[in-house]
Amino acid sequence: MTLTVLAPVPGVVVALDEVPDPIFSDGMVGPGVAVDPPAGPTDGEIDAVAPIAGTVTSVHAHAFVITSNDPDHGQRAVLVHLGLDTVQLQGDGFALHVNQGDEVVAGQVLVSWDPNDVEASGRHAICPVIALEAFAEEVESVAEIGAMIDAGAPLFQLES
Repeated sequence: MTLTVLAPVPGVVVALDEVPDPIFSDGMVGPGVAVDPPAGPTDGEIDAVAPIAGTVTSVHAHAFVITSNDPDHGQRAVLVHLGLDTVQLQGDGFALHVNQGDEVVAGQVLVSWDPNDVEASGRHAICPVIALEAFAEEVESVAEIGAMIDAGAPLFQLES
């Protein structure tokens, strides 16, 4: 069985090894891809959505983990990190819409935030989407690197 992982935000699909943070680009957290949200004065706040259905097993203003409850997929978990070094913002500019332990459906809004504010703070707004406790060969990209993608569109598949 394969688990389809959705793009949590709209933007340009970026290969994980192009993310300007070695923790992600070197695959230390796990395999995946990233989405670079659009920047510009008119874009403003965007919503980050659940990449898979399941339980919110960890949630912070700048990052969250969803673990699948589907018996066909086992306990697969996906991490979404909203921007780089955004933990330093201590939640400023992020509005959480869920709590740890909540059950969510794929595509459900979890966090609202403004990538422009992240960029204005001197940080990068790129969003790594990581398959936790997975091997690189278990991740197959669905979205083309360099292509624009909408939030909620298929990003990659995770073999279970």
